[in-house]
Amino acid sequence: MGTIEQSDVKGVLVESRVRIVVAKPGLDGHDRGAKVIARTLRDAGFEVVYTGLRQTPAQIVEAALQEDADLIGLSILSGAHMTLFAEVLDLLRERDASDIVVFGGGIIPDDDIPRLLDMGVAAIFTPGTPTQDVVAWVQEQAAVSAARRT
Repeated sequence: MGTIEQSDVKGVLVESRVRIVVAKPGLDGHDRGAKVIARTLRDAGFEVVYTGLRQTPAQIVEAALQEDADLIGLSILSGAHMTLFAEVLDLLRERDASDIVVFGGGIIPDDDIPRLLDMGVAAIFTPGTPTQDVVAWVQEQAAVSAARRT
């Protein structure tokens, strides 16, 4: 499910929906994959905010902060993944929001994936990844995030 249980300030157990911002950074104009992932995550019970095409890293981070997002999913097909992921991660650190988990997908060369993971991207999903694998991974991240908050 897309909810986590956590205690509120009075110690009462409450359920909270995991909130995910899905974004298309840069000049990439192809968003079918991002929409498929957004809908799949929504159907799995997560709260999903899709920012639309051609977002700057600053707009993506601002949306994540305004929406109190737990995760940011970036879809990149343009080849600018190294720069765009790095900028999103840098902006999150600058805004003291590095607890927001960043993951991504798209056309990303195999050689670049370890470098993205080393810079702090939590996971990369390439074309052909079953959508249920993405859902399962997000569920795991939600559980880890909930454990950190308690």
